[in-house]
Amino acid sequence: MDIFIFDSLSRKKREFIPIDANKVRIYACGPTVYDYAHIGNARMAVVTDLLVRVLKKKYKNVLFVSNITDIDDKIINESEKLKIPFKELTNKFSKIYNNEMLSLNVGLPDIQPKATDHIDDMILMIEKLIKNECAYVMNNHVMFKVESYKHYGKLSRRTLEEQLEGSRIEIADFKQNARDFILWKPSKDEQPGWNSPWGRGRPGWHIECSTMSKKCLDTPFDIHCGGVDLTFPHHENEIAQSCSAFKPNSEPENFSKYWFHNGFVTLNGEKMSKSLGNIQLVNDLLKKYNGETIRLSLLSAHYRQPLNWNKNILEQSKKTLLRIKKNFEKIKVKDFKIFDINKNEFYVEFQNSLFDDLNTPKALSIIGKNLNKIKEKNHEDRQKIAHATFEALNLLGLYKESKNDEDFDDTLIKKLINERNEARKQKNFEKADEIRQNLKKKNIEIEDTKDGTVWTKSK
Repeated sequence: MDIFIFDSLSRKKREFIPIDANKVRIYACGPTVYDYAHIGNARMAVVTDLLVRVLKKKYKNVLFVSNITDIDDKIINESEKLKIPFKELTNKFSKIYNNEMLSLNVGLPDIQPKATDHIDDMILMIEKLIKNECAYVMNNHVMFKVESYKHYGKLSRRTLEEQLEGSRIEIADFKQNARDFILWKPSKDEQPGWNSPWGRGRPGWHIECSTMSKKCLDTPFDIHCGGVDLTFPHHENEIAQSCSAFKPNSEPENFSKYWFHNGFVTLNGEKMSKSLGNIQLVNDLLKKYNGETIRLSLLSAHYRQPLNWNKNILEQSKKTLLRIKKNFEKIKVKDFKIFDINKNEFYVEFQNSLFDDLNTPKALSIIGKNLNKIKEKNHEDRQKIAHATFEALNLLGLYKESKNDEDFDDTLIKKLINERNEARKQKNFEKADEIRQNLKKKNIEIEDTKDGTVWTKSK
């Protein structure tokens, strides 16, 4: 079965054909870490996680990169407000974000670059843009010259007037044209900053993703993911500067072959915003609901459609999960016979629904329909249903094998960490990585510091 995804650039559902089937490469815009993640952030993370899971069903090697934006005006403002170093702020919320996503069964990216680790790479890209006459220096700022890229607006399909309005253009003395956007800006003495050919300063937001995706994946790569709200100006600007740096005026496909965007999350039909005070934080929701319930709620609507978030959707998801697991656990996991899942009629139908542009509403209905047949079947058929259901729920990220928390205590965790450290000393990195992955499956995250290995447990 072929995989189809909706490509935002062509506005068509297209068969996914990777540039290199031996290494599928995906990039997703990650969080700006100055506060707790909201449910809109979580939707992007969950649907992208599902996309990666689905692609791994067909392709053995899928490289997923998602960044951390750890330098930004919002970060600077919040660190100044709290009177703490910006690194302290970003390190705190980077860890919180990852732990919250793990609670939603979202796997960590294969590579999670931080913007501040790639400042030199950003400077080099900006220098290329200046050399290619696609950028200019004015009043200690480096600006991208939008009119230099003839395909600007192809992704968002915005008119000139809409571009001006949508990007919240400010009249500034460092712009030649109102549409031009910042690549590098000066920093005040008390603000974070790095030395550059244009003076001490910091990068603009858009150049960060262009640089990190190029560094980690090279270009063109297969799929660029993000929320629909990033289409303009962020993704439009990424395309312009990425293509202009290495092949001026090349088509947007020279940067990413496919564009994957998820829809907005609204609250009771109203767009969420801090100004309205209706932001739903993942941290708050996890105090009332488990991660699987929240994940199911986020997958209940098709990813491209707006998702109207409310208490009812959470309560319904909670009931649905309880019903599924009640039926499913009538046959224990340990009692499974392993059948050829690819010959199971139900599972093939289920998988095909996800291969068709991640049609999660259809996939969930297939699971429900299949479980209703348990009472009607003989023991072997029930075994097949149970096995197929387990595989389906696992692919959706809605089932974790039960674990004995009493057996998996602090002593055992420390024992495994010591074994991993010993394996690393002996340069047995395969064993060390295996131990890390086993800990990760138990929601144990480890971090190697100068003071030794520390671990945290997600909810």
